[in-house]
Amino acid sequence: MTATATSRARSAAWKRRQRRLGLTYSSPAMAFVAVFFIIPLCLAAWMSLNDWPLIGTPTFNGGANYLAIGQNQLFLQSILFTVKWAVVTTVLFLFVALGIALLVQNARPGVGFFRTAFLLPAAVGLASCSLLFLGLYDNDFGPLDDLMHALGWPAGRIGFLDTGDAAFTWVMVMVMWRFAGFNMIIFLTGLQAIPTEVYEATRTDGANWWQTLRYVTLPMLRPTILLILVLSVTGGLLAFEPFYVITQGGPNNSTVTMVMSMFREAFTLFHLGNAAAIAITLMIVLVIVNALQFFFFREREERP
Repeated sequence: MTATATSRARSAAWKRRQRRLGLTYSSPAMAFVAVFFIIPLCLAAWMSLNDWPLIGTPTFNGGANYLAIGQNQLFLQSILFTVKWAVVTTVLFLFVALGIALLVQNARPGVGFFRTAFLLPAAVGLASCSLLFLGLYDNDFGPLDDLMHALGWPAGRIGFLDTGDAAFTWVMVMVMWRFAGFNMIIFLTGLQAIPTEVYEATRTDGANWWQTLRYVTLPMLRPTILLILVLSVTGGLLAFEPFYVITQGGPNNSTVTMVMSMFREAFTLFHLGNAAAIAITLMIVLVIVNALQFFFFREREERP
């Protein structure tokens, strides 16, 4: 065997050892993904093709569960509400979180305190936060009613959750309190990644604050904005805990989200096959929506 052939054999053996070593290190993560994602996903897909009672033997029914989605009036009603919720939360998160990040961007006395104060609500679990605000919104025992009257709110009962629009607004307040600081940190990370030389150059050219924000900051924050969009849209379309805890879907099913409708099919009506079909449909919609977001942002980045 020549020296060249020996070198090639050693190189091939080294590559095989590297592949085996890589598989060894990645096998725990692969097992985790298989057990907690791939297997449940395959089971949900199979359930969606069966009439699957809570107790009893499932029977294959093809796509009947998917056809039943179009006849589920509560789910159809929840689509419009969920889309509205996702759009409003996404827009508010973009403006509010970016505004807060711009306020605490530069290091100055006291800015560390405000960064911590804005971020602290993110440490509270979403279900716990929902329970907290449910108590605040209680007209009989909650302090918010009395506080708002003391600050000048007109006399009379404040119906925090009496109508669909009121419930939407006050749940939005809770969600903004809970997530605005988290999104602020993401924006702050993106802002601090922008070189200071760029801002110095814009000041030298005489650009004002608005021109700097529009032509420098926002274009360079495009990857960060994409991340916020993906997180906000996904979270909005999968909204569950705030409405399940605070409004229970009321009043008159006006705040039922798509996930709440799926939960009702599974754990109230025990139509597990229908619930699985809704879950698979939601997953496909989320994949498409997020893929479109990546596509359009990539198109913009490639333009001169």
